[in-house]
Amino acid sequence: MTLQTILPLSAEALKSLSQQKNEPAWLTESRLSALELASRLELPKPEKTKIDKWNLSEYGTHQSATVVPSVQELPEAVSALVNEDEAANLLVQKDSGVVYSTLSDELKSQGVIFTDLETAAREHSDLVEKHLSSVVKNDENQLTALSAALWNGGAFLYVPKNVEVSVPLQAVFLTENAGATFAPRVLVIADVNSSVTYVDNYISAGEDNRLHNGIVEVIAKPGAKVRFATVHQFGLSTTDMSYRRAITENDASIEWIIGEMNDGNTVTDTSTILKGNGSTSDAKIIAVGSGSQRLNYTTRAVHFGKDSTSQMTTRAVMREEANAIINGITKIEHGATRSNGEQAEKVLMLSPKARGDANPILLIDEDDVMAGHAASVGQVNPEQVHYLMSRGISRAQAERLIIYGFLAPVVSDIPLEQLQTRLQQLVERKVGQ
Repeated sequence: MTLQTILPLSAEALKSLSQQKNEPAWLTESRLSALELASRLELPKPEKTKIDKWNLSEYGTHQSATVVPSVQELPEAVSALVNEDEAANLLVQKDSGVVYSTLSDELKSQGVIFTDLETAAREHSDLVEKHLSSVVKNDENQLTALSAALWNGGAFLYVPKNVEVSVPLQAVFLTENAGATFAPRVLVIADVNSSVTYVDNYISAGEDNRLHNGIVEVIAKPGAKVRFATVHQFGLSTTDMSYRRAITENDASIEWIIGEMNDGNTVTDTSTILKGNGSTSDAKIIAVGSGSQRLNYTTRAVHFGKDSTSQMTTRAVMREEANAIINGITKIEHGATRSNGEQAEKVLMLSPKARGDANPILLIDEDDVMAGHAASVGQVNPEQVHYLMSRGISRAQAERLIIYGFLAPVVSDIPLEQLQTRLQQLVERKVGQ
């Protein structure tokens, strides 16, 4: 297999592009090495989901982005997601590059860094080189290698030791031009005893086929607290392949809040490696599938540290002919004594042809631990509908209330009011209400 059969550019073109962007030599070499890896690696093999015939080659070509000076000049699709009050700490990528980036003077004075990953690689090379691809390895599969070779724009967030950021930092990633490479990558580093909330939103416009091959890496140093909220709302013509992964050190914590609202085929893997003693992970995921979507969502917690705790909650609603595989995996390694891993996957099906397959998996290699799981798959409860209708509520409204009640544990935790409202609107659209 040659590189040209995988990507629309050669190693020479990739090297030239990296040099045009004035990237440091280590990053150029990293990209070239990843591209060579991709020629030898296979596609991932998500459980019970065949992706070999999916649209996994529409990477497009790099097209330079035009920076805009103000929030008012951002695309309408972005403006709908951002309040002016929230624009002080905002990053926006459109297609191949970041077009808007700002950080408040207050946070700058505290040493917080929030910028696109390309700029960070040049201006904060020591931090980026040390941590980039340290959580999601380039050689895991063909897609992780291609992401490492092709990523552009993206977001880099660094919070210094003992700094507590009280306001959310927000990013929006928009793909409009299907011919442009759209491959944002996110790297978050929370230093010792720091805390931060990061929120992002992925959106697409247009009907042409395209691919999002994305990676998120979060490093929570000892005592750090990270809240990571993301909503993916790509259109029908976009295939979404996303890896999100965090490493938590001693007494560190990560909270995932995830809305899977795509209209196209999707595979996501959200994982936490609980490396440190006393570390914690809490993952809340909601998903709505419609049409003929094929979806595969995996949430994973791997315990290495003693007294580590993980919690996973997944709520999915499937309608029409949507088909979802939902995996919850708790792995407690030998030596992770007194660890506790709990998970719950629930699927609500709104039509006879919809399908949800919930798979709770416990892999325990230690005796002195606690672990548990729960899973349920079913239709809307007719007794609940009847009870609400007996109180004068229409059937449609009754089903709507039941669906919202089903998803509420995650929706209510979205840390930005405008994003929470947007997620509620997406739920309404996707469930046909």
